[in-house]
Parts: sequence; structure tokens; C-alpha cells
Amino acid sequence: MSYKIYHNPRCSKSRQALELLEKAGAKVEIVEYLKTGLKKKELEELFGMLKNPLKELIRTKEKEFDKSTDLENKKSVIEAIYKTPKLLERPIVVKGKKAVVGRPPENVKELL
Repeated sequence: MSYKIYHNPRCSKSRQALELLEKAGAKVEIVEYLKTGLKKKELEELFGMLKNPLKELIRTKEKEFDKSTDLENKKSVIEAIYKTPKLLERPIVVKGKKAVVGRPPENVKELL
């Protein structure tokens, strides 16, 4: 089965997660979401696969984070990330209908 990683090559955790997948011999589709952007439907599907609380899926310490974002409201979090993809916690790795946030990178092992 193949994997998809929502990847930021400038992020060390993202690079480490990708390396774990590659060392395991996984076929990986790399989505550089900062270049391509993210669709709202794509974010909704991703969030449906993840077990993390919403507040763990958005980078609240980035200067672009709007403190008026309701971290308990899925639509509010999706809208914030849609407008500013940099706010997506990374990396996110998907295998089939399951996904994990690769922070720490070892979380990716759940999917291997």
C-alpha cells in the first residue's frame, strides 16, 4: 500500500518522517502543501482520519495564527488552515483511511 505525506521540506520533523517511510521501503506520494495549497474538502477528509484534538492540528504559535480562531470548531480550524496552509501541523502521513501527525516522527511507525 502507498502512503501520502503532507510535507514541508524545511521542517526537520517532516524530513525525519519521510526518511522513516523511505527506509521502510514505502511508496510515498509527497504533497508539498505550501506550494500547492490545500482544499477544504481535503482538510475535512484528513481531519476525519486523524484522532488528534483539533487544537493539535493547527500551529497556534505561528505569527499568522489568528487568536480569534475557535479551536473547538472544526470549520473554524479548517478555514484558518485553508487560508494559511503554513498553520497545518506537520507532517501528516496517510495510509488508506488512517492518518497520523508525524510529530514526533516515530508516530509514523503506527502506519507501517
